[in-house]
This record gives sequence, C-alpha cells and structure tokens, in this order.
Amino acid sequence: MKKYFITGLLIWVPLVITLWVLATIIRTMDQSLLLLPEASRPEHLMGFYLPGIGVVLTLLVVLVSGVVATNIVGQRFLLFWESLLSRIPVVKSVYHSVKQVSDTLLGNSGVGLRKVLLVRYPHPEAWSIAFQTNIPVSEVSAACADEMVGVFIPTAPSPVNGFFFFVRKRDTIELDMSVDSALKYIISMGVVAPTALHPATHAQNE
Repeated sequence: MKKYFITGLLIWVPLVITLWVLATIIRTMDQSLLLLPEASRPEHLMGFYLPGIGVVLTLLVVLVSGVVATNIVGQRFLLFWESLLSRIPVVKSVYHSVKQVSDTLLGNSGVGLRKVLLVRYPHPEAWSIAFQTNIPVSEVSAACADEMVGVFIPTAPSPVNGFFFFVRKRDTIELDMSVDSALKYIISMGVVAPTALHPATHAQNE
C-alpha cells in the first residue's frame, strides 16, 4: 500500500503543482481585463467568465508596445516617459534599478548570465555552481592585482536569491553547460542532472 501510495503521489504532485502555477499565471494576467470599460469586458458580453482572455490581451499589449517602441515616435515617447519618472525621488531609484536588471537579462547587449562556473564556496574545500555576470568595473580591477570576474552564486531551490562576489578568474572552472541546464540543476537541488558537465578551464591553485 505504501508503494502504491507513493507512486500515486509521484503522478499527481507534479501535475497538480503545474496546473496550480498555470492557473495562477492565467488569473494574474486576466487582471489586465480590468483596464477595459465594464461594458466591454468578456464576462459582461458573454454572461460568464472565460479564463485566458486576459492572457491574450496582455500578450497583445506587450507586442503592440514593442512595435510602437521600435519606431521614432515611440522612442521619443519612451525617452519622455523615462525622463518624467527620473524626476520623482523614490520612483526613479526603483524604476532605473529594475530597468537595468531587465535590460541586462532580457536585452541583446551580450551581458547577463554569460557562463556557468565552479567557484570555491562556502569554504575552500567546497565547490558551488555560479554564473559569470560581467567584467568588474574599473575601480575593482584597479584595486586588485589579479584578473577578477563577477559571479552570482544562486541558492537552491530558488535561484533568484543568492550572493554576488568578485573572484579571481584563475580560481574558477568554466563548465561546458548552458545557463538553462544549470538553473534546472539548481532548482532540482542536484536531482535533475544537466546534459553536460565538463570542465573547460581548470582552476590554478596557489
């Protein structure tokens, strides 16, 4: 009975969690329907609530925003909007911080989570998976005799939290692993093995 019960849990738990996550996302995106006049909302026109219409509206708004922002008029409006937000004391700090992170992770500037590394953490006898973020700023490079790299060490199973350090490049091991595979490996707490885990650059210890 115990074996059968555990087998049943292994079938239903991932399915239920997946459905719960999808339902939460759909309900959240359906809130965009509140932007429409009440007389124009689908539940008012059809007489019942149909999940998912807000998702279509949200995706459409995002797509249209991207199209508008790529032309000259849209870019001028975007610059005006950002300059307006930069004049509000608290809003400008939050907005520009979030914008810098989103531009780094989602933009095409070539920065962000660039490489998967192994670094010595939390003590010299342990290795942790880390992501190389970017080259250090000039002040950090000038203060250090060795070549340094910026690394983000995520926590498991939530990789959105973690620690940011500067470490010597020669004390790291570059892995032949994609960022997506490394994230899955961290989220699963090492249960889901990545497809490739081969050192590309060996660390040199003093």
